[in-house]
Amino acid sequence: MKNSILLLFSMAILSSCNPIKVVADYDSNVNFSTFKTFAFYKPGIDKSDISDLDKKRILRAIESELLLKGFKKSENPDILVSIFTKSREKVNINQNQNNFGYGYGAAWGWTPWMMNGMSNNMNVSQYSEGTLFIDFIDKSKKELVWQGIGTGALRIQNRQKKENRINEFVKEIISKFPPGA
Repeated sequence: MKNSILLLFSMAILSSCNPIKVVADYDSNVNFSTFKTFAFYKPGIDKSDISDLDKKRILRAIESELLLKGFKKSENPDILVSIFTKSREKVNINQNQNNFGYGYGAAWGWTPWMMNGMSNNMNVSQYSEGTLFIDFIDKSKKELVWQGIGTGALRIQNRQKKENRINEFVKEIISKFPPGA
């Protein structure tokens, strides 16, 4: 019973306090202030191995964040935006050795499950870790000029929570664009 409560607690912590790790890379010779308009690069987006619904969610979130930064969506853009995704299963194992307790056969204060007066608890949780790549391509040069990569735990719960998590990913990544902003 105690182990199942600890497992539930650790899973709740994992899903509620899970930061998104973001890194960005860019061409330092590019003047990013010249970019004012954007459009989505459909051939790149089509290669992304996620559902069309999730693609739409990601693209809406990117568009929203770029509009907030003052960019305009255009048929003749300065930059093209593409995405790529990947995911993998992760296992998290935590060993907790600070629970004092007495169990069955503890008439003398010792059980076979205790070592040095402390009980050992292992918490194992499995989750999906997703990575979202957002690429900005200089349309005139047809070159990648900026890439933001966000990695974090994915919560496959209901539609609204999924959409919120996607918005978190995109907001964290786009906050790094343009460089020096």
